[in-house]
Amino acid sequence: MDKAESKYQHTAARMDQAFLDLLSKKDFAYITVKEVCEAAGVHRSTFYLHYETIADLLEESVAYMNRQFRAYYDPAREELLKQLENCPLEDLYLVTPEYLTPYLNYIKDNKRLFQTAMNHSRTLHTANTYERMYHYVFAPILSRWQVPEWERVYVMQFYISGLMAIISEWLVHDCETTIDDLITVIQRCVPWSPLALAYNA
Repeated sequence: MDKAESKYQHTAARMDQAFLDLLSKKDFAYITVKEVCEAAGVHRSTFYLHYETIADLLEESVAYMNRQFRAYYDPAREELLKQLENCPLEDLYLVTPEYLTPYLNYIKDNKRLFQTAMNHSRTLHTANTYERMYHYVFAPILSRWQVPEWERVYVMQFYISGLMAIISEWLVHDCETTIDDLITVIQRCVPWSPLALAYNA
């Protein structure tokens, strides 16, 4: 990466962070390009070098948040995958507090961003974001349950859609339900051993 590219990315990151700071204080609809530029310490021309609209910045900020989340989450991924590989089949949950808790904490800490993203889900392809986050956890479990490869995409889509609906409802209610209680609800909604038994009968 050359200096010009590094500077470009650094400036974009400053605007991402400035936007997130503003979003924590006011609604998306009331954030202006001028405010973002002032908070980031850049000129308007610099903003338009990176983005066409505030909506473009929102999309980039969601991607920025996801990168931050993965940077936080990925170090624990290897240990989690080891647990999934070594866990007795009868004790293998499709959803566990171990990976749900940090994810839900992250959403709650950045709920205004996720609420805004949810309201613009079609534009921002939010479903794809959730799908990527869940895929690497669900896939190895379905593999251990010997779910046929062609079926996994359907099974995974079913569970991902359900989890997205629960989290969306949680955001609608401003994340009032505690994370422990929400995980309990999710675990009640998502069967684990019955599905495992169905494929290993």
